[in-house]
Amino acid sequence: MSEPTPLRISVITVCYNSAATLGAALQSVADQSWPHIEHIVIDGASTDGTLEIIEQFRPHLAKVVSERDHGIYDAMNKGLALASGDIICFLNADDHYAWNGALADVAQQMQEHRLEALLGDVAFFHAGEPARTVRRYRSNRFHPDRLAWGWQPAHPALFLRRNVIERVGQFKTSYRIAGDFEFIVRAFHGANLRYRHLPKVYVRMQTGGASTDGLKSKIRLNREVLRACRENGLRTNMLKILSKYPLKLLELVSH
Repeated sequence: MSEPTPLRISVITVCYNSAATLGAALQSVADQSWPHIEHIVIDGASTDGTLEIIEQFRPHLAKVVSERDHGIYDAMNKGLALASGDIICFLNADDHYAWNGALADVAQQMQEHRLEALLGDVAFFHAGEPARTVRRYRSNRFHPDRLAWGWQPAHPALFLRRNVIERVGQFKTSYRIAGDFEFIVRAFHGANLRYRHLPKVYVRMQTGGASTDGLKSKIRLNREVLRACRENGLRTNMLKILSKYPLKLLELVSH
């Protein structure tokens, strides 16, 4: 019998004026041991030296777009339109893969178990201290039944088959922060996906992103989570959504 065709992974990185962190993100993809990777970079017409960093990594990049966009989810949609892999994932410009075999592990697990989705963990670190974990986002707390409480897997460590992406479609650009949550609701709610959580840190993520930066962003995030649930037929309320935060506090002391 012939060996199964190796799964190709499309990694999409969206960036804008990310010169301070983008190099580490791109290097972590270039260092992956899995050879079947399509790395796509979508830049929002940066002016701070980001394009020079992208140029340094050109030999490792499959596709690069640099043009003005209408926000992060518009840029992510551009990446989805270009992706041709069997597995599709996103790596933020200020994140990096935790080890060189991360994507090889993803491909092997998804092929061996015929998974449509793989959920990993993310370790958070402060700027300038990439080796020191301050919080671990454990995706094992996610289950489709918990979407109405606002629970979702860690998006940078979520790996989806192309057929799931094709069914779900694009991100909704009317969202500012919780577009990834709304996308995940459409992916998992009522879909019976074949998925598995692996208790491994696949991505190290710098704190201070749009969804983790301050009280104002938390308020907007939870309002958008509420909206995403209601738009997709999930009955919920704000108290239900806010009830997850005591458990999230445990992540700070149990990483």
